[in-house]
Amino acid sequence: MAKIMEIIERETKGKSYHTYKYSYDSIGLPSIDYDDDPNKVMKWKDSAETIQHKKSNDLKPLADKIVMAEPLIKYFLDGSRHVFKVDDIAYNKQVFPVVAGQIGVGCCRRENKQMYKELFYRELVLSLPDKANADGWDDKAYFAAKLKKINESQELKNLDIQFSAILPYSTSQWGVPTTKLDNLAVGKIQDYMVEAEKRMVAELVKNNKLGQDSYLLKDGSLEYQKMSYGKDEFRSLQQIKHNYNWVIGVSKSFNPELCFDHTGRPNSNYIADLPLYHRIPVARYVSSYVGKDVEFGVWYIRLRDKRRTQTPFDGVVKVEKVMMDDEIERGIDSDVIDLISANIINERNPTCYGMDRRWANHLYPVFLTESYVKSKYLSTEMFLHLF
Repeated sequence: MAKIMEIIERETKGKSYHTYKYSYDSIGLPSIDYDDDPNKVMKWKDSAETIQHKKSNDLKPLADKIVMAEPLIKYFLDGSRHVFKVDDIAYNKQVFPVVAGQIGVGCCRRENKQMYKELFYRELVLSLPDKANADGWDDKAYFAAKLKKINESQELKNLDIQFSAILPYSTSQWGVPTTKLDNLAVGKIQDYMVEAEKRMVAELVKNNKLGQDSYLLKDGSLEYQKMSYGKDEFRSLQQIKHNYNWVIGVSKSFNPELCFDHTGRPNSNYIADLPLYHRIPVARYVSSYVGKDVEFGVWYIRLRDKRRTQTPFDGVVKVEKVMMDDEIERGIDSDVIDLISANIINERNPTCYGMDRRWANHLYPVFLTESYVKSKYLSTEMFLHLF
């Protein structure tokens, strides 16, 4: 049975080198991964809530008051990807990386203190150099035809799996020392995963799952970059922002060094010294990453006593909410902010201590959703064997 790279080599008239296959996750240099945009600068000049708080707000009394009530957050969404270098291929005597990935996006719902699967997407994708389309005719039609050939593979049929897309990456910067084509290919797969997250939120909204008593908590930032390709309705957050009325993004990790006050001075100590079960005032934030036509309310909550964590930022989560049109004018209702924050505080237990190094910042339903998504991946050995 023909392997995928044999089909690609034949169909695109390239030369496969059958090089060593590996996961990009396994060779990365030591670094800190942030759930939000690592290059952004947060300024606390403009308030994004109806009450102009001058200091942090203690939410323990409210959290205790509602602890036995029905939780505000009913749905939990997580997206992740496993990306692999699967080969090198030559076109016109130039050699380019071939990258493949598994994408998992899942949503779990909570009913009567039990977690259930609500939605799950698993998609297998390939990222090839645009040079694979030697004739230069329509990329969409060309790669769709090659995708069909791959999915006709007898091995894929035997395993009852299919690839969802071939994502061409630009080779215009080939040979430029500062350009890593691997990163461009991985970026295409990352964008595809983000679009899948947007599709899932849209499906939940279409099915009337979300509302003022039924929020969705998305693991990570809501700051979706504008995309130049993909389905038209999902290319910018502005087009679909009303899907996010009842969605909050919670980041387990963030870069405190990039937080500045309105005078331009660093204020990361404000977050580091945040008292237990307190939240900071909500800041208004516009991201160049997303576009100036979308505004966010952003705040931080301390879930764990910093005396019992490794760093002063462990146990602090960053929360984001997309501001709707009326909220841009008057701010997000401070009572709503307090209620969301108190519910997040009540999600802090039980913990996944010892099962995830980020335990102090993890909310257990998010941990369960993340674990569920990762459990649905094909094994690395099986996936790489396809090539």
